[in-house]
Parts: sequence; C-alpha cells; structure tokens
Amino acid sequence: MPQTTKIENAAFIITVDPDRRILRDGSLLIEDDRITRVAKADELRNTPADRVIDASDMVITPGFLNGHMHISYAHATRGIFPDDLGPAYYPYLFSIQSIMTPEEEYHTSLLALTELLKYGTTTLVDPGSTKHLDACLEAYRESGCRIIVGQQVTDGPNPWNLPVYTTDEALALTRETIERWDGELSGRVSAWAMPFALEYCSDELLVGTKRLVDELSTGLTIHHSQTVPKAEGSDEMTVSSTQKLADLGVLGPNVTLAHALGISEQDVQIIAESGARVVMCPTAAIKGGSGMTSTALLPELLEAGVPVGLGTDAGNNSNLVESMRAMYLVAVLYKDGRRDVSQIPAETAVELATIRSAQALGLDADVGSLEEGKKADLVMFDTRRAEWRTLFNPINNLVYNADGRSVHTVMVDGRVVVEDHKPTFVDEWELIQKVQTIGENLMERSGVSFPSRWPIV
Repeated sequence: MPQTTKIENAAFIITVDPDRRILRDGSLLIEDDRITRVAKADELRNTPADRVIDASDMVITPGFLNGHMHISYAHATRGIFPDDLGPAYYPYLFSIQSIMTPEEEYHTSLLALTELLKYGTTTLVDPGSTKHLDACLEAYRESGCRIIVGQQVTDGPNPWNLPVYTTDEALALTRETIERWDGELSGRVSAWAMPFALEYCSDELLVGTKRLVDELSTGLTIHHSQTVPKAEGSDEMTVSSTQKLADLGVLGPNVTLAHALGISEQDVQIIAESGARVVMCPTAAIKGGSGMTSTALLPELLEAGVPVGLGTDAGNNSNLVESMRAMYLVAVLYKDGRRDVSQIPAETAVELATIRSAQALGLDADVGSLEEGKKADLVMFDTRRAEWRTLFNPINNLVYNADGRSVHTVMVDGRVVVEDHKPTFVDEWELIQKVQTIGENLMERSGVSFPSRWPIV
C-alpha cells in the first residue's frame, strides 16, 4: 500500500506551475514519492493520510536546484584563500583535492549536502570533481539528495594540477562512469559526461563525449567561459569558444554550459539555436570580479528562450552555497548594473532557482514545481520570524527578505530530510568537527597555507 503524507494549512504554496499559482491556505497530498494533490486546505480537510504535517504559518516552495556545485572538497578548506588571489588559487585547490582519501571525501561531501539541504537545495550538479564516487554514494544515500554526478576529464595540459588522461582513457572513463552510476538510488543519481573545459580538452574528446551522451541518453556539462577570456577576439582565437563548440557539433539540448561569462549577443543566438542550456553562478562571478551584469548576458539569454538555471560553484571561491543568495543577487545585480529596475523581477529569480533550473538540467518533468505527478521535493519556510514580516507578497519576501535560516522542513522524494531546522540523517555538530580536523590534516599534508592577514593571537 502506498504511504500517504498530507501537508496542510500552509499560509502560501508557491507552486511555480504553468499558471504560476500561489495558493493561500493550501495543502498537499503525497503518495510515496510523488505529489497527488495541490489544493486549498478545505478541499483536503477530510482526506486521510498516514502522516499529517501541520504547515500553519509556513510558505511552501519547490525544492531549489543548484546546477553547478563542487561539493566534495570545498568545505574542508573553505575560506582559506585571499580575495586577491583570483584564479591563481586553482592549483592549490586541486593539489589539496588530489590527496583526499575516500573517507575524507565522504565526510566533506556529506557536510556540503547537509548545508545545501538545510537551506532548501534538493537537487544539485557536482560537475565531475568527486574522486571517490563509491564512497560518496553513501553520502548521497544518507542525505537523500537528488544529484547529477560524473567524472571530470581533460586530455590537454593545464595549469591547475588537474589529472590529464589520453583521449581514449577519458572517453572510456566517461562511459564507465555513466553506465555505472546513472539511475542509482532509485533514480536520484544521474550520471553525465563532464569534460572540464574547452581550453583543456581536445576536439576529439569534446566530440567523443557528446557522441557518448547522445548514445546513452544522458547529459553533458562543461565549464564554459568560466572567467572572462582575455584571448577572446585576439589573433589566437578567431572564433568564440561558443562558436567553436557549435562548429564541433558539441552543443545541443542535452548540453549545459556552466558560467557563460564573457559571451557575446551572437553567442547567445548560437546557444539558443542549438537548444543548449546554461547555468550561471552569480555568487562566484561577483566574488571573482567578473563584471556579472556586463559579461553574463542573463537577460539576453532569457529573451532568446534559453533554459537558464542558477548554481553557486564551490564553497572555496564563492564561499556561499545557498540558492536563496543566488536568487537575491540575480534579482538586484541586473537592476543596478543595467540601471533598469525592470530587469530580473523577483518572480523570474524564483523561476531561475526552481523550474528554469530544472529545465536547464533536463529534470523539469519530475522537479522544479509543485504539481500533481511530480516528485515530492519541497521546502517549508517558517514565517514566524521577523525577516518574513509583514507578509503580503510571499514572492517578494522569499527573494528580498528571507534566507536559509528560515527553512523549517525539507522533503526529497517524499522523505523528510530536514525537520524543525535540523537534518534528520546526521549529527551535524559531530560532522562539522570531523571535517574541521580533515581540513587541518589536508593543509598539513599538502603544505598549502594562507594565514590570516590580521594576527590571530
């Protein structure tokens, strides 16, 4: 018999359904892992359920999706890099990652997932940086998250201490990873091809990975214009990186471009015509001084009909992994940068963290909105807090006022993973202490150290 859960008497349910309905005094009915009813509370008042959750004074939203988040290593050494180091931090970062043991990567991944889930992110893409997927699968299992994984590959020299494979090795590893991991944990794990970046991958590797995902009916993500490329438009690069991917036949509806900084309006049209998707990481872009509003053409991409989602990138560069901060930033940055208050309204910001992100990841049939038949991935916000009041327009409150601290309950696949602000799957403080020790050991073993500029006495 299916197990039923009723979440009742919510102050507001932000459905993000095709009509963008907001239900005042709403309820949800869930059977096992899927939503079966979204209705006014009175309509479900007498409907029995195995479990009833009181959502009084709660705002319910779809679970947020983070389309680009390196989870496996960032928390161990979070916050150690000086602001002005810029991209020079990458070699240090990947040197640290290269010496992580399976046990260390399991714990750091679990802590990252704990933070993400506590702040309402239920689905994420780890773009291939996890080394020990066998170990980390246990973190995915325990946390209950929905995740897209892969194996980051490159076959060209790079300045970042990334492993370099032969083209054949990289393609074989990509195939092996997809065939092994795609569909694990009752479908909560998807596996994609993850060539690192055009600059460090041969044409053969890029074409080969695209051919693989077409064959295996899965996706591909790639770091695309991660920083504004100084070579763009120079003699060394006669076409844009976007144009080159298009010329190689690598773009398509199963391809997601991460970052997309420094693209041109012509590039926007190329992306749109190909059906490719984009994930932007505003927290990482602005901390890296990328000139987000001028180099990341988010309004232009949306106008062209490109599916665009939000990511946060790693906790080592953005320092933030909270989808709500990303929502806030895209809603305010473009208003200021373009000197136009009509840019990226709050409603669009919510879409970018939910249904548009789901479209950018090819998951919109199952997640990204609260509709009958979709997976029960949702967030309940406690509005009995000062930052939520006064409460008249829950969209404005969600984007401009609230933050992850008001997340009360999180559900993934019908399973409650956060309840009363606490993760249900782990002793959070014990895990935090464990990862602190891991970080200290990693820095000692790697020799990487960036002491505080202010004396710690």
